[in-house]
Amino acid sequence: MQSPGKSLKEALLCAQSEERLTVGVYESAKIMTEDPDSVSFCVLAMDEEFECDIALQIHFTLIQSFCFDNDISIVRVSDMQRLVEIVGDKAEQFEDAHCVLITNPADGSWEDPALEKLHLFCEESRRLNDWVPEISLPES
Repeated sequence: MQSPGKSLKEALLCAQSEERLTVGVYESAKIMTEDPDSVSFCVLAMDEEFECDIALQIHFTLIQSFCFDNDISIVRVSDMQRLVEIVGDKAEQFEDAHCVLITNPADGSWEDPALEKLHLFCEESRRLNDWVPEISLPES
């Protein structure tokens, strides 16, 4: 089985190519509030700013709670810059990539093997009482 980091990268790239990514804490909160059933997966990215930003910590707590209440799989990554490199492009510079959502396709007819592996990883982590597991993104 491939690493969760590689699966996460593949799932992010697939969702990005199909325009199913939402980047940013406020943008993500808006999607979760308006249409929680459309959200398939949540990635919370921590960096040195997270340690000092109480408001961001509160947002993370609320997002985590929302994900738990709505059966949305959720993981943490500690390298926000690497996450930005994967989900951004030269034209887009993300100031707030602390939260990234993968939404379901509009037609509902899609399956992503990488995302399925991530859901299984999250399910197994929850069984071990690791409610928001941390994943390391691969370098390339």
